[in-house]
Amino acid sequence: MTAERTVPSPGVPPRDHGFSPVSVMPPRGTDHGPRLPASRPPARPDSPVPLLVADGAAVLLAATVLASARPDPLLVALLIGASLLLRPRGVGPLTPGLLDELPAVCGRAAVAWLATAALWAAHRPEDALSAGTVLAGLSVQVAAGCVLRAVVHGRRRAALLRHPHAALVVGPAATAQRVAAAVLRHPRCGVRPVGIVAGQADGGEGVPVLRTDEEVERAVIQNGVRAVLAVHPSVRAEQGPLLRSLADSGCVVWEVDADAAPYPTRERLAGFSCRRLDFAPAPGGGIGKRMLDILVSGTLLLLVSPLLLVCAVTLRMSDGPGVVFRQERIGRGGKPFTLLKFRTHRPVDEHESATRWSVANEHEMRRFCRMLRRTSLDELLQLWNVLRGDMSLVGPRPERPFFVAQFSQTYPGYAARHRMRTGITGLAQIHGLRGDTSIEDRCRFDNAYIDDWSLWQDICILLRTAATLVRPTGS
Repeated sequence: MTAERTVPSPGVPPRDHGFSPVSVMPPRGTDHGPRLPASRPPARPDSPVPLLVADGAAVLLAATVLASARPDPLLVALLIGASLLLRPRGVGPLTPGLLDELPAVCGRAAVAWLATAALWAAHRPEDALSAGTVLAGLSVQVAAGCVLRAVVHGRRRAALLRHPHAALVVGPAATAQRVAAAVLRHPRCGVRPVGIVAGQADGGEGVPVLRTDEEVERAVIQNGVRAVLAVHPSVRAEQGPLLRSLADSGCVVWEVDADAAPYPTRERLAGFSCRRLDFAPAPGGGIGKRMLDILVSGTLLLLVSPLLLVCAVTLRMSDGPGVVFRQERIGRGGKPFTLLKFRTHRPVDEHESATRWSVANEHEMRRFCRMLRRTSLDELLQLWNVLRGDMSLVGPRPERPFFVAQFSQTYPGYAARHRMRTGITGLAQIHGLRGDTSIEDRCRFDNAYIDDWSLWQDICILLRTAATLVRPTGS
């Protein structure tokens, strides 16, 4: 990879998306931080069974309407299967209300009924369902589903009012007190702030301010804290170890925007935009992403093996021995691996290779090496890294340990890039962030890719990367 410029962008530091073991932020308070009860099981989420029973009962009521018009067990089973497969699932920190779920309930029920009617008409055209039957059954299912779901959500809200989740608010004292006061004024949130973690008190009244690790530990144990609200963009960088300790002890950590939200969100807490923070490494896209990596990298290695051989022989003849360049890079979860490339430049020594940001000067390269670099052919050997599982085809570009530690301190979102396997190409690269570009911009695009990951997005990035090879600029 060619040189990248570490030019800080103006404005406030970027909001980060996670915390990785590669971060080098010092612990808060003492060398070891608060001794939180790490053995507590995580807070148990609401059981899906009551909502499943409610949706199932609604489908059965609608099935009686269908059975009266077309008493066929296969048709009824088809409707029940489609409806339960498309049933809406409640998400978010708050228990939704009837009106919140109405569009989802109506939309999914309509899709289930229309799909069932279409499949049945294709199977038995002579017994096709009439529009009246579909409309009547759909109306019964929507009405019953909304009523039964409202009952389930009402019972859950009542339980939260009686026993709200104890929470800590982490951030500057003044901002944290403002958020805590707003949450306390809205008990329907189901969250009760019991302490504010801040470096110093602001002198005002409100929720107690916890200034030492011992006070934080005592508050967590005595109040059974299960939620944490981080209320300032810099909290993730400054209090990263503390937030991770709280998450490891079974707390759910939410990022709450005390001002206007810079990102789209449908999650609200007392009117504040919020989102749940995941401190565990991302699953890497699961088996689908890995299968795509194996299939594409294996196929490409077979197809380009003659080209790799030609490049290796030409490089050996023009620039001497040492065709393959090996360098330690940081991968998923902060684990190092050996990255492979065709050698296009000879660093002075190992220290220069590991710590000098730009080890390649194109003006000093031989013509063939410049061609390899500009066409990205020097990166083709990384297909072997992908096949081995060190990397993925699509993901954040890997960097050397020296710079990972440096950038993790400078850019709060940088360490979060290691939630997923690093890649040969990524969302940042197809947006022109290659070569001498901003690190802050790169980590923002990388984290956006991880947060919104889908297999289709990987395919689109690969296709767009293939298109950019027509006009190569180096990587």
